Amino acid sequence: MQLSFLKKIFLLSFTTLLLAISGLKAQKIVEVNDSIPQHIFTFNEIEFFEDAKNEFTFEQIKSKNFDQKFKGSISSTPQTKNLNKTYWFRIKIKNNEKARKPFLLEFFDQTIDQITAYIPQSDQRYKIENLGDANAFNKRLVHHKNFEIPVQNEGNDAQVYYFKISSSQISDVIIVLRSAEWFISYALDEYFYFGIFYGMILVFSFYNLIMFIAIRQKQYLYYVLYNLSVGFFEMSSDGIAYQYLWPNSPVWNQVAYAFALCATSIFALLFTRELLFVKAKAPKLNQLIVGVIVVRLIFFAYCYLFDQTLFSFKFIEAIPLAVAFFTGIYIYKNGYQPARFFVLGYSFLFLGFAMKFLIMLGFSWLNFGVVSYYSLSFCFVLEMVFLSFAIGDKVRLLKLKKDKAQQKIIKQMAINAKLKDTVNQELETKVEERTREVYHKSIIIESKNQALEEANALLQKQAEEISRMNVLLEQDNEELQTSVEKVTRDRVMNTEVDFEEFSKIYPDKETCYQFLAELKWNKGYHCRKCSNDHYFSGHILHSRRCSKCGYEESVTTYTIFHNTRIPINKAFYMIFLIYSSKGKISSHKLSELLSVRQSTCWTFGTRIKKVMDDRKKTLKKGGKNGWSQLVIE
Repeated sequence: MQLSFLKKIFLLSFTTLLLAISGLKAQKIVEVNDSIPQHIFTFNEIEFFEDAKNEFTFEQIKSKNFDQKFKGSISSTPQTKNLNKTYWFRIKIKNNEKARKPFLLEFFDQTIDQITAYIPQSDQRYKIENLGDANAFNKRLVHHKNFEIPVQNEGNDAQVYYFKISSSQISDVIIVLRSAEWFISYALDEYFYFGIFYGMILVFSFYNLIMFIAIRQKQYLYYVLYNLSVGFFEMSSDGIAYQYLWPNSPVWNQVAYAFALCATSIFALLFTRELLFVKAKAPKLNQLIVGVIVVRLIFFAYCYLFDQTLFSFKFIEAIPLAVAFFTGIYIYKNGYQPARFFVLGYSFLFLGFAMKFLIMLGFSWLNFGVVSYYSLSFCFVLEMVFLSFAIGDKVRLLKLKKDKAQQKIIKQMAINAKLKDTVNQELETKVEERTREVYHKSIIIESKNQALEEANALLQKQAEEISRMNVLLEQDNEELQTSVEKVTRDRVMNTEVDFEEFSKIYPDKETCYQFLAELKWNKGYHCRKCSNDHYFSGHILHSRRCSKCGYEESVTTYTIFHNTRIPINKAFYMIFLIYSSKGKISSHKLSELLSVRQSTCWTFGTRIKKVMDDRKKTLKKGGKNGWSQLVIE
C-alpha cells in the first residue's frame, strides 16, 4: 500500500510538472486594453515557423497539425536571417469589447519586402492584406512609412493573426499593438524629429556648399556629398524616401539604400583624404584609401549586376569606416590638431555601427528601444557636428598660419624700409661726391669740346666726300650683284649644277615658300570655297586665309609638293634635275645627289615624270623657267 501511495504521489508531481512546462511554452495572449496605449510583441508572445521552400498554404499553416511546429521567439525581436526564404509568424490578441479606442498592428521595420497578413474576421474567415516595400506605396492601408493593419476588436475571444514574410535582407519582425490615438501622437513626433534630422543634414550641406563655392576647396564638396549620401541612406532605410520621393517605384526602392551606402563610404574616404592632407602626411594610407574606394566600387558593380542579395551584408561598410577612423588616429598622433574632432566624430559613428552590427548578430539585449533602433542616426548627427568642428578647426589653423605669415611679411617690410633709408642716405652722399667730381671734369671737357668741334668740322667735310664715293660704289655693287644673280640663275635654269649651287637660289624653306606663293597667286588671290578676293595672312608660313569664310590655304596646297616628306628645297632641286634631264635621271642618282632614300626619290620622281608627260605641250613653250610649270597642279 505504501508503494502504491508513492506511485500516486510521483504521477501527480510529474503531471503537475508537465502542465507547468507546457504553460511556460504556451503562446502568451495579448489583450486589447484602453489603458495600455502600445504593446511590443516579444519572446513567446510571437511564434514563428520557417517555410524555406515556400511549400505550405495558409490552410495548412493554420491547421492543428502545425500548432506544434510554431516555436516561440527566443529573442525579444525575431529576425528573418535566411534571405529570400519564407517565414510564418503568428500572434494571439484577445479582443475586449469594453475597449472604446480603435487599435492597429504596426510592423516597425520598413525594409521588409513582402508581408502577407491574414486578419481574422468575426465570421471565422480571414481577410488577406499584402504589405511590404516591394509593393507600391499607394496600396497601403495607412499611408505611413511603417506597415499598419487595423485590429478587428469584436467580442471577447482570442484571435490568431498570421503573417507570411520574406525579404532580400535581414529584417527585424517588430510587431507593435498600438491605439490609433497613440499611433497618431507617436507618428507626428517621429516625423517631427525626422524633419529636424534631415533639416540638419540640409543645413550642414547648404552651408558647406556655399563654402565650397566661395573657397573652392574640395573638402567642402566631398563633405556636402557625404552628408547628402547619409541623408539618402537614412531616408531609404526609414521608408521616408519611399513615401515622398519614389512611392511608385518599388523596384528602385529595393536597391536605393545600396547606392546611398556605397556613395557614403566613397565620399567619406574622399573627404578624409582632403581634410587631413593624407596624400602629403601619409602617402601609404592615401594609397590604401584609393585602393579601398576602387574595391568598393567593384564590389558594388558586382552586387548590382550579378547578385543583389549581397547588398544586405551592410557590415562590409566597416572596412572603409575603419580605414577612415585609423587614418584620423594616425594623422592626429602625428600632430595634426583638426584630426581630433575627426576622430571623435568617427568614434560615435563607429559606436553606432558596432551596436547595429551586434544587434544583427543576435545580441538582442542591445535592442532596448527607440534610442538603440535609431542609434546609427543619432551617431550620424554627432559625427556631422564634430566633422564640422574639424573643418572649422582646419580653417582656424590655416587662418593662424596666414596671420603669422602676414606678421612675418610686415616685419620684413619694416626691415626692408629701414634698409632702404640707409641705402638712400649712402647714395645721396655718393651722389654729392660724384656731382662735385663731375662738375670739375665738365670744365675740362668743355675746353676739349672746342677742339673737338674744330676737328669735327674737318671730319664732316671728309665724310661728305666719302659719302659721295660710297654712293658711286653702291651703284656699281648693285649692278655687279644683279649681273651675278642673273648669271647664276641662268646657270641654274639651263645647266647641270650641284645641290650646293642650287641652294644659293633657294637656300631655305622661307625662300621656297615665297617662290611658291608668288607662283600660285601671281594673278591674284581667289578663295577656293567662296571665291572671295580678300585675305589675311594665315597661321602657316606664307599661307592665306579668306577674310569672308575663314578658309586657310597653305602655300603647298594644290601643288606637287603637297604631303611630300622631302625637305622643300630638296624637292625643288629634284624637280629641276628631272626637268633638266628630261626625266632620264635615275632614282639612285637622285638619292646620291640629295641624300634622300632611293624609294622616296623613286615615288616623288614618278609623280614628277607623270606631270611632265601630261604637260608636254606646255613645257615646250616654258623656256628657261619651264620647270616651274610642273609645280602647280
